[in-house]
Amino acid sequence: MSPNTSTAAELLSVDERARQVMRGIVEGYLGSGSPVGSRHLSKSPELGVSAATVRNVMSDLEEAGLIFAPHTSAGRLPTELGLRLFVDGLMEVGNLSRNERASIAAKAASSGRSVDGVLSDATSALSGLAESAALVVTPKVEARLRHVEFVPLSTGKALAVMLLETGQVENRLIDVPAGLPLDGLVKAGNYLSSRGQGLTITQALSRVQKEINEQKAELDQLSAQLVQTGLANVVGGEGAQGTLIVRGQAELLRKVDGDQDVDRLRGLFAALETKETISKLVSQANEAPGVQIFIGSQNKLFGLSGWSMVLAPYKDTNSESGQVVGAIGVIGPMHINYGRVVPLVDYTAQVVAHALS
Repeated sequence: MSPNTSTAAELLSVDERARQVMRGIVEGYLGSGSPVGSRHLSKSPELGVSAATVRNVMSDLEEAGLIFAPHTSAGRLPTELGLRLFVDGLMEVGNLSRNERASIAAKAASSGRSVDGVLSDATSALSGLAESAALVVTPKVEARLRHVEFVPLSTGKALAVMLLETGQVENRLIDVPAGLPLDGLVKAGNYLSSRGQGLTITQALSRVQKEINEQKAELDQLSAQLVQTGLANVVGGEGAQGTLIVRGQAELLRKVDGDQDVDRLRGLFAALETKETISKLVSQANEAPGVQIFIGSQNKLFGLSGWSMVLAPYKDTNSESGQVVGAIGVIGPMHINYGRVVPLVDYTAQVVAHALS
């Protein structure tokens, strides 16, 4: 039977002693990752009650689905629901020190550096301060086109080569429409170079599609099909949603204990390597304006128990709408110090947004 969220929340809202015991269990768990016993809690000056009284309160919390006993005669651990209600209503968020803020700002200094370099160093700083793994999704690159050509390969295949104004070259293997002559490849490249020069790839695709739909493009049907295919492949290709940078994996390795934890860690690393992870991270960051906390199986990205993620969006401060262009966060075991990690992630997201502007 699943716990009743409203009943559990009501218990914590009306019973001060239940709140104190719940806070003691969660804070003890976040500090050590271990179960917290009634005898330990009874020694707390804030409670000032016997171990027997604490056990009675624990019984109510357990019945409400907020805590559980991992072993017979052991202390108690918070459930995912218990952690959720704690971070939503009982957690005290700490403040960053001046040195911590300076460390993050220094790592994110952007003068004369690439976007990836800024983000990589900022993520490393976040990982070190949070003592856990940190991740960031870099913004989607929207460089402008300088020159395009289509290079014939084997039968039915060609390489779309796009030189960008940054000096980068985008290559995509594409299918050539059946019946297109070799001079059709040249015409398509020349047309795209003239119509797309100075535009981003997305803008060029939009312009070309509009001209083709309005029959203004000086191309035959097969050449037009080739142009659209070449651009669409780059827009929708790998890296179109940005790049995922992960730092501090070794921090997670130090925190695993036993074969089961190692297997869970392998599952987490495997999830981080999938292409879908990038778009899901940005999508989740778009769902709320500030920091979000995903606990255990509540995490829609990984669907893996035992891990938590604190995630914040960072925005393009130059755009009027403040468009979300990436996400940055910390991922670790469920007993990460949320009160410390939340302000770290929040401040790093603000610094990154400012640096990239």
